[in-house]
Amino acid sequence: MGVKHFNLPDPGEGLLEAEIVEWKVAVGDTVKINDIVVEIETAKSLVELPIPWAGTVSGLLVNVGDEVEVGTPIIAIDDGLGGEAASGGPSAQAAMEVDPDNAAAAQPDVAEEEPVKTLVGYGPKASGTTRRARKAPAPAPASPAPASLASAEVVEKPAKVADAAAPAPRASAEVVEKPAKVADASPEARGGAVLAKPPVRKLAKDLGVDLASVPASGDGGVVTRADVESYAAGTPSAPGSTSAPAGIGSGAPAYGPFGSGEREVRVPIKGVRKMMAQAMVDSAFTAPHVTEWVTVDVTATMDLVARLKRDREFKDVKVTPLLILAKAMILAARRNPGINASWDEQAQEIVLKSYVNLGIAAATPRGLVVPNIKDADRLSMRELAEAIGALTATAREGRTQPAEMSGGTVTITNIGVFGIDAGTPILNPGEAAILAFGTINRRPWVVTDEDGTERIEPRSVTTLALSFDHRLVDGELGSRYLADVAAILGDPSRGLVWG
Repeated sequence: MGVKHFNLPDPGEGLLEAEIVEWKVAVGDTVKINDIVVEIETAKSLVELPIPWAGTVSGLLVNVGDEVEVGTPIIAIDDGLGGEAASGGPSAQAAMEVDPDNAAAAQPDVAEEEPVKTLVGYGPKASGTTRRARKAPAPAPASPAPASLASAEVVEKPAKVADAAAPAPRASAEVVEKPAKVADASPEARGGAVLAKPPVRKLAKDLGVDLASVPASGDGGVVTRADVESYAAGTPSAPGSTSAPAGIGSGAPAYGPFGSGEREVRVPIKGVRKMMAQAMVDSAFTAPHVTEWVTVDVTATMDLVARLKRDREFKDVKVTPLLILAKAMILAARRNPGINASWDEQAQEIVLKSYVNLGIAAATPRGLVVPNIKDADRLSMRELAEAIGALTATAREGRTQPAEMSGGTVTITNIGVFGIDAGTPILNPGEAAILAFGTINRRPWVVTDEDGTERIEPRSVTTLALSFDHRLVDGELGSRYLADVAAILGDPSRGLVWG
């Protein structure tokens, strides 16, 4: 087969493009089938892509930071068998000559996919698919030599070809000669010669900072987040300085320090944040939101959390009030199944679901994501604690996959971690309810004894705010559900009766 071109696949759910975050290989490296070769950022998450062939990397066809459309060749692999170059992977296209004066007319509307074995969840499906016609990227050589990748720059002209592997007419591109470089040492070949983690590269790109110009203070010459922020602000960073890692509540993108540098900085809206913004707009202007509040004495819940932390069965997992709330929402959904439903506009039906896929809203530097725990209603308390821990850790690293964010039925947004009492959350698209969990603090509370005597004492109190879709959840159902959740938090023993 000789040189094969691996085309960018759709990592899931009909995505049309992705950004190259980091190359895991360099020109000249030997790879095996299913080796991870590149990390990309889609509109939903970070995804690592495996290579479907074994061989030697003969060329990296796109650079770190490039926005690439699905179906574009991104890497060339020489399998050592000789022969003509072939284009492989999803959405492979047949090479064809194009008249420079009528290139647009020659673009096909339907691209047939070459049947290739799907690897670890990525790649083509068994049947061909159709997608909108698109302009092809700048043509790549059929058998790219390592040195040639760094020796010329292709400046696109209006005329284009339908397949990147096909030879381009001379009228379609202008080649500007550059000084030849050794392929192994070029930033293009290694995904950037500067040592920096993907989040730092993204920060530098958003701030318009050239990483090659940033003095590195990290171990081994690694450029840190603090280095980039200091460079953008015009002040050098101290050696060994670091920034706190982004956690589950670090939702704001890194904009750099306030009051220094340029008066205005423009940050591109793309990736997860772009998808989040569109989803929130669609939800807000499609589903009529209603929000209700209830303030609850959760002292008994806090006592239960303290006991579970001392329990040997829970010693290896993180136990928080969020765990008790999650269990309470599942139990309340069983008692009020109408809350665990969705509105099917096309079929004009309400879909009642006999399972609970519990979503946990997570604010990350890339934007808001809502991964969900599949079949959470089937999990024990210990298993639910483990699932929440795994979900938040994956979201914090920015590696939540598209499949983990689809199919949710009801969602929790924990605004209490910011010290906020309550809010009016926007529904996750496709769901009927979302509950905001406010901060728990000590307040004076009226306590009534069994004989009716009242007294004031300090108690642990929180506020729950439930937003629901008023098309399928009326005020009575929403109120009953919220009251049941509050009742369990006020007296967790109710869970034994209702469970």
